[in-house]
Amino acid sequence: MLLSGTVVVDAGTTIEDGAVVTEDDRIVAVGERSKLLERYPDHERRAFDIVAPGLVGGHVHSVQSLGRGIADDTSLLSWLFDHVLPMESGMDAEAMRAAAELGYLECIESGTTTVIDHLSVHHAEEAFEAAIELGIRGRLGKVLMDKNSPEGLQEDTDEALGETERLLKRYHGSADGRIKYAVTPRFAVSCTEACLRGARELADRHDDVRIHTHASENPEEVETVREETGLRNVHWLDEVGLTGEDVVLAHCVHTDESERELLAETGTHVTYCPSSNMKLASGVAPIPDYLDRGINVALGNDGPPCNNTLDPFTEMRQASLLQKVETLDPTATPAGTVLEMATLNGAQAAGFERVGALREGWKADVVGLSTDTARATPIHDIRSHLVFAAHGDEVAFTMVDGEVLYDGGEHVDVEAERIRKRAREVAAEIGSR
Repeated sequence: MLLSGTVVVDAGTTIEDGAVVTEDDRIVAVGERSKLLERYPDHERRAFDIVAPGLVGGHVHSVQSLGRGIADDTSLLSWLFDHVLPMESGMDAEAMRAAAELGYLECIESGTTTVIDHLSVHHAEEAFEAAIELGIRGRLGKVLMDKNSPEGLQEDTDEALGETERLLKRYHGSADGRIKYAVTPRFAVSCTEACLRGARELADRHDDVRIHTHASENPEEVETVREETGLRNVHWLDEVGLTGEDVVLAHCVHTDESERELLAETGTHVTYCPSSNMKLASGVAPIPDYLDRGINVALGNDGPPCNNTLDPFTEMRQASLLQKVETLDPTATPAGTVLEMATLNGAQAAGFERVGALREGWKADVVGLSTDTARATPIHDIRSHLVFAAHGDEVAFTMVDGEVLYDGGEHVDVEAERIRKRAREVAAEIGSR
């Protein structure tokens, strides 16, 4: 397929009248449209205003999609323990499937082609199956919780780790490598030392497996960990083996100098979730400092109950503006930096090679956008438009691994209305309970 338009190769390179040529699951050529039309005269042709890399959701909760709006205006731990976890504990396999399908549907239609997805304790296989069926690229993991957890979610440590390994063996590397596994402790507050150390041991037994957890999102969380362990959160995670180049820590809002040094030294990835941090009043993550230290920072939406959208373009806007306000520096986190966080940095955190840019030989994860709106008129700088003005509903085309998943406002080979209808029904059933 030959996709033409203003091509955003990566955060630093744009081809005004360009094209991207895909064959099977790969990009085979990127360059000037006229030259590629001559070289590939028989390829199917599609034209868009903007052709860009698929975006990466560096921390999402697809299975919380049924809880959008259930816990607004609530502090983090109350939001989690009084609202979201009780919802998850009441979800059976059918509800998990409906929630995951809805989450991935929203991601795909708003330009997210890869996710690092923090699932739930039970029925995680439903999300894996949904990701395989809907075609999204993902690093997914069953949640581990073996202490301080609500009834229905707290598990025996060995049973939780055993179920994790079963799922890992079944799904890691599935869908021709499009789906990979992340061992996923919820956070230090709800996991014993044995569970956290077991997560590290499990990840080390298998190739290319990552660890994905929450860290230092809220001052109360940080203080709870300090009271229980005598250490600040990141130091405790390091003590039990949960730092390193295969670890993704969501949030990292409240870290001190020594923790930031540790994140940089170990190559641990951080995912910035600005909308969630604002909505839950968690604080502002020190993103410019992380970037200055060479820490890889990805961008994530978190879950629909604390955002309330999985639109990656909204998240890019919030990511830059929040840092400018916090630092009182209008040059903080410019558009190019944020776009890189949402593409290449996210792919690096997720552990997918040759994902996050439109380059020859890279995976064919591509989105096409329309600029046929007043909000998109005029466009003086394409990166500025994508970060500060564009919305997910301007996405007209989404391709993952060379497969067209969304085209002209319609999902391909997916009954989107059925998914939305069932999600509404299941959400109502859970609410009534």
